[in-house]
Amino acid sequence: MQLSTLDISIICFYLASTIVIGLILKRKASKNLDSYFLGGKTLPWYMLSLSNASGMFDISGTMWLVTLLFVYGLKSMWIPWLWPVFNQVFLMVFLSLWLRRSNVLTGAEWIRTRFGDDLGGKLSHGIIVAFALISVLGFLAYGFVGIGKFMEIFIPWENVSPYVPFEVSAQYVPHLYGIVFTSIATFYVMLGGMLSIVWADLLQFTIMTVSAVIIAVIAMNNVSPEAFNAAVPDGWTNPFFGWELGLDWTKTIPEVMNKINSDGYELFSIFVMMLLFKGVLISAAGPAPNYDMQKILATKSPREAAKMSGFVSVVLMPIRYLMIAGFTVLALVFYSELDLQSGADVDFENILPAAIKQFAPAGVMGLLLAGLLAAFMSTFASTVNAAPAYLVNDIYKRYINPEASAKKLIHMSYAVSVGVVLISTCIGLFVSSINSVLQWIVSGLWGGYTVSNVLKWYWWRFNGMGYFWGMLVGILCALVVPPILSAIFPGTPGDILPLYSFPVILVASSLAAVFGSIYTEPENEERLKEFYKKVRPWGFWKPVHDMVAAENPGFTRNPNFGRDMLNITIGIVLQTSLVALPVFFVIREFYSAAITAALAAGAGLILWQTWYKKLCDWPEEEMAREQSAKARAAE
Repeated sequence: MQLSTLDISIICFYLASTIVIGLILKRKASKNLDSYFLGGKTLPWYMLSLSNASGMFDISGTMWLVTLLFVYGLKSMWIPWLWPVFNQVFLMVFLSLWLRRSNVLTGAEWIRTRFGDDLGGKLSHGIIVAFALISVLGFLAYGFVGIGKFMEIFIPWENVSPYVPFEVSAQYVPHLYGIVFTSIATFYVMLGGMLSIVWADLLQFTIMTVSAVIIAVIAMNNVSPEAFNAAVPDGWTNPFFGWELGLDWTKTIPEVMNKINSDGYELFSIFVMMLLFKGVLISAAGPAPNYDMQKILATKSPREAAKMSGFVSVVLMPIRYLMIAGFTVLALVFYSELDLQSGADVDFENILPAAIKQFAPAGVMGLLLAGLLAAFMSTFASTVNAAPAYLVNDIYKRYINPEASAKKLIHMSYAVSVGVVLISTCIGLFVSSINSVLQWIVSGLWGGYTVSNVLKWYWWRFNGMGYFWGMLVGILCALVVPPILSAIFPGTPGDILPLYSFPVILVASSLAAVFGSIYTEPENEERLKEFYKKVRPWGFWKPVHDMVAAENPGFTRNPNFGRDMLNITIGIVLQTSLVALPVFFVIREFYSAAITAALAAGAGLILWQTWYKKLCDWPEEEMAREQSAKARAAE
């Protein structure tokens, strides 16, 4: 099915709306860097949360998740722990509070509050800026690959080529489409900054919500339980697993077994344990320096930052997985009608666009495409906004032109936005697989990020030199270890190599970070005390706490480690339930859906008591509130 006039009109209306939003908000956003990058810290937490959810509802990730659900069934809900998706729970429970208390503009600026401006501070500041730029370029290339592969299915080049004044080979048609849509996203975020992103994201999330409900309804109306059960192997609807994966597709869709073998997930228990181990460490490190961190810093207060992070999973997971489950069910039952052939192989990453093309009626197709374009634009725009925040604020303003006017800094931000998009586009020209980029980012690059950024929160003796050496060794290992392991173990699936390289990267960066700290001078006592008083982390801070308490007899330590660990466990249960619930609903496993809903409700009620009702900007406020409650109870 080709795009109808109605479909094209809907898509054009959406694209025009984003440009108008950028133009309208340009003047308000260009007042200063705080307004441009953080919206002046005036936006309500729920708007930032919806914006963050919209940014995570990316088109490349959705294509990947549809593929996972198709191949692995309900067991696929554990695989996104690669990101790890439950990092939002750590942010919700305590890390957003700690980060927002710093009251800075970027993650690199936050580093200065921890390590200062001496040699170690400058080196650690420089390495986090470098990491931020590498990760931004990686995510932009990841999105560029996804949008190109997606749109080439719906916009045949033979219909477009008569209007293009130059020749484009078939190999680069998706890249041309990627350039067009990334240019639009760059335009509106360049003009309106964070304000433009948030207001455009609200429009985008609305479109995606309507699209998700429509496709779920289409799937449920067109697929009977009998037809669905006949299309999947035994165990597909069971989220739990044994030592091995235990899915046999040979009697239904034999080609899927090739996909499972190439992914290398057969020993599923070991795989999930690795994901959990890696995920907890990466989550404890806090957010990477990208759009997620910028949304936290843009909130009005630490308490609102925690609520913003918590609400993301509540709104994102059910809506996203309604869409994912709807497309997957249609693709499973009508698999023979999909065109997934790519040369001699089957490209399962094309399940999503092929299902839209096959099953969505006119009008609905336009809405779905607008929704998925919105998903791409939201992620891309938020990521583009993060890059100039680091280069302009942390490099240009700090080292090159400290006296630059607000107008000059905003114009520099425009130039940086265009520059990073051009570079990421060049990188995207050499990437063929969405999953290959994803695996390198979350397993390789973040492996190098983890140790230094865990220690910075929880260990007082960790210093700027240790941070620099830990990050440097980690980034270098992320670049060189996967190719070395590929040469040593040539039979290992290429997409899973970065995950297997994570322990190697972790050990190397840990040694560099710890020895780099021990064999250099500790941080300045005054800086440590100031950081500890402002951020209030728990962990190994006793020497610093004793110094602060000696000067401030009424000062209280953060006593919430045990409660925070409980809330993280409950939060992961709630988040995972919100993933499974819409899938059970769409496949009409209503008994399982009811149990999952009850589990989610129970987890939500516990968190209401143990997390939400105890949220405060500072520990003293919580203690005063509890003492007041005890006094009222005694009366």
